[in-house]
Amino acid sequence: MDLILQIIKRAGHLLVTSHADPDGDAVGSLLALGLALKKIGKQTTLYNHSAIPAVYQFLPGVDGISRRLQSPETYDAALVLDCGDISRIGESWPAVARVGVIINIDHHISNTGFGRHQLIDGEACATAEIVYRLIRALDVELDREIATALYTGILTDTGSFRFSNTNVAAFAIAREMTELGVDPYRVAQHVFGSYSLGRIKLLNLALNSIEISRNGKLSIMAITRSMLDETGTQPEDTDGIINYARRIEDVKVAALIQEQANGTAGPDGRTGVHVSLRSDGTVDVAAMAGAFGGGGHYSAAGFQIESTIADIKSRLIDWAENI
Repeated sequence: MDLILQIIKRAGHLLVTSHADPDGDAVGSLLALGLALKKIGKQTTLYNHSAIPAVYQFLPGVDGISRRLQSPETYDAALVLDCGDISRIGESWPAVARVGVIINIDHHISNTGFGRHQLIDGEACATAEIVYRLIRALDVELDREIATALYTGILTDTGSFRFSNTNVAAFAIAREMTELGVDPYRVAQHVFGSYSLGRIKLLNLALNSIEISRNGKLSIMAITRSMLDETGTQPEDTDGIINYARRIEDVKVAALIQEQANGTAGPDGRTGVHVSLRSDGTVDVAAMAGAFGGGGHYSAAGFQIESTIADIKSRLIDWAENI
């Protein structure tokens, strides 16, 4: 922490980024740290490879997140948030990797330890919890805007305080943020309260795709590019859909197979797919993801692979026989 604080205080221009296809923790952490750095007079660029999901567009400062990078030499340091591996930034990760100093801030136990400096805590409920500590260490006075971003990050990554990563800090920080003016009802309404018609149609198609493994312990859901085209939705509209598959009675692990939007199928039908895994807390899906070059947490993990949807389904179903 001390070394990171020194780098931040000395830096002229900081790049702050989080993983592609961002969830609430990635967006909330990015905005909270960005707002805090700007509050102490730091020139800061907030970057994410993907469009920010509609449900997080209410967050203060969201319009300041750019999808374009300047040359790596522009930045004195890059703070990479909520990425188990630097490649999770997206297609621009090689450019980010050329920034002189990389600071890796994350809560994934499978983090590869990339970067010159790491601030990693696998016991934290969310990266937003670690960012909260960093902001406090910078002596930044928290305001309602920063608090709203932190609260949203913790709320979403703990599944509204229902997931196994929910800890004492989650409740303590949430209480402090509400005391600073965060309206829990308003945040919940934005994040969970309403969906576009396109997303409802996409959810319907995704639910129809569900398959259950032979032993009934794995549910598999698939979302293809054609589904996105048919419903007029974007990859960010899939956020949270996997939870419907996870909540099926007797299912221990849910998998969401999603075709990458910019992928092109080869002659054998193989294309880039991202597989998200969620468990009920009794199965280590990080170990499963790790076998495919991915990672994550005990109950939530993922990986990317070149495959056909049929092939990866078959491999997942075979794996489920050992659950």
